[in-house]
Amino acid sequence: MLPNMNWNYPTAIWFGHKRVNDIVNACKTLSINSPLIVTDEALSKLPIMDDLLTPLKVAGVKYTLFSDVQPNPTAQSVQKGVEVFKQNKNDGVIAFGGGSALDAGKTIAFMSSQSLDIWEFEDIGDNWSKADTSNIAKSIAIPTTAGTGSEVGRATVITDSKTHAKKIIFHPQMLPSIVILDPNLTYNLPKHITAWTGIDALVHSLEAYFSPLYHPMADGIALESIRLIKENLKIAYNEPHNEDARAYMLTAAMMGATAFQKGLGSVHSLAHTLGGLYNMPHGLANSIILPYAIYQNRSAIGEKASKICKYIDLSKPSVETLIKFILDLRKDLEIPNSLKEANIPFENEEKIGEVAFLDPSTGTNPLKMTSEKFTKLFKATYFGDFKILDE
Repeated sequence: MLPNMNWNYPTAIWFGHKRVNDIVNACKTLSINSPLIVTDEALSKLPIMDDLLTPLKVAGVKYTLFSDVQPNPTAQSVQKGVEVFKQNKNDGVIAFGGGSALDAGKTIAFMSSQSLDIWEFEDIGDNWSKADTSNIAKSIAIPTTAGTGSEVGRATVITDSKTHAKKIIFHPQMLPSIVILDPNLTYNLPKHITAWTGIDALVHSLEAYFSPLYHPMADGIALESIRLIKENLKIAYNEPHNEDARAYMLTAAMMGATAFQKGLGSVHSLAHTLGGLYNMPHGLANSIILPYAIYQNRSAIGEKASKICKYIDLSKPSVETLIKFILDLRKDLEIPNSLKEANIPFENEEKIGEVAFLDPSTGTNPLKMTSEKFTKLFKATYFGDFKILDE
């Protein structure tokens, strides 16, 4: 069993066995007396909620539960949460769940003190500087999946219901003040969620490492995250109560999100588009798109792909070896090979290409992308055919 530890990068992180029991101390540390707990509806009905609520009840902490959060949270859901926050005179947020709940909770905490519309803070230029920083609510993030790493992010992904586009909302103070990483909370995840979220974390680290920007600290963090995922994801999938594997995966997910401050790429651009149009789970979308995107980018990432292979001890380092590793891992995790197998419709391929091209993640893709290249990537991913990318 790994020892319990407190870390202070990139924020205060309380890591270890049953650390969720420290939630009352976390609230006291941040002077939160009446937290709004933000989670999703399905999670709110599961026994895992008792792991969080019981210590709060025992300590007599007055809390409010808000669970109107969709798998791809919308601006309307955030606004409802802000209204509940104000009505109940809450003074902080506990975001509890997967990436959607964490994103919604962080955004609610941030928007609770803003007068401008949420889209005024889309991650474009210096929009973040418009924020009123005088009274931004503190947040505590407790992930129950090892995937998005949103617990250590300064941004969130919110869906615009009118356009079905996913938009990134950013402000430095959206970074949670305390993160609790408790592997015990991930024991009872459905196997497919363990798989999808685990590959999501892998995508974060791979795209961060492949980003053409210069950020050596992010590169080092990304490489170690990839190694941890290679060595522990299949164990967590096959042995869900293996505490060390679960702990390493939580750590790897957190590291991936820390690394992708360097940038993401075409996997996320297309995944965001499919999530907005079809409400496709983000981890599943990333898992299916990943090998095809790496193949499309192969001319720009050869040296870096070989370095990854060497670091994680794959023989014959190359882009092809890295792709084979991903395909084999995906097969072992019973992840579909194509969007068609995941029941995504084949339609509007040119429009999908256009929307993906405009996604903020496109700017740090190693290969210069066009809407036509994204359309081709969508087709290859839909049919599960690498040859389409050679046409």
